[in-house]
Amino acid sequence: MATPRQAASGLSLGATGHYTALDATIPVLPSGPAALLAWAEALNQLGILAVLGLVFLLAYRLRSEILFTRGSDWLVGAGGVVLALAGTAGQILDSLARSRLADLIGANGRVPGESYLFSLDFNAAPLVVGIALVLVAGVLQFGRRLQKDTEGLV
Repeated sequence: MATPRQAASGLSLGATGHYTALDATIPVLPSGPAALLAWAEALNQLGILAVLGLVFLLAYRLRSEILFTRGSDWLVGAGGVVLALAGTAGQILDSLARSRLADLIGANGRVPGESYLFSLDFNAAPLVVGIALVLVAGVLQFGRRLQKDTEGLV
């Protein structure tokens, strides 16, 4: 049987909340978790910008009909590395900040016989797509080498 939505009591820092899942409103964020949240969002945006920049540069090279140049593989590989690292690090920082905030407002309070777990959502898509882009960069580099080898045969 599901528990009805109840008000959370005993929260500090002027926070209010309700639970089966806790939605807390914190009037002023402490500087530590606020900085972590800001860095997390900046890293997530960096991952998005890396993908958008990569798509733009590859579309530009495709339009100019010189896709397989020396730098194409490096562009795709660098975009994949930035996406994988920034996307993963941003999610980890976001989870750390939310966990820290839950501790600060007392949402992770320990009651004898009960345990609370602050759940985190981890989306593996940036990591998987970043690794796939690095693999595509390797394929582009191999294809460029094959193209260079076949140019001497014709």
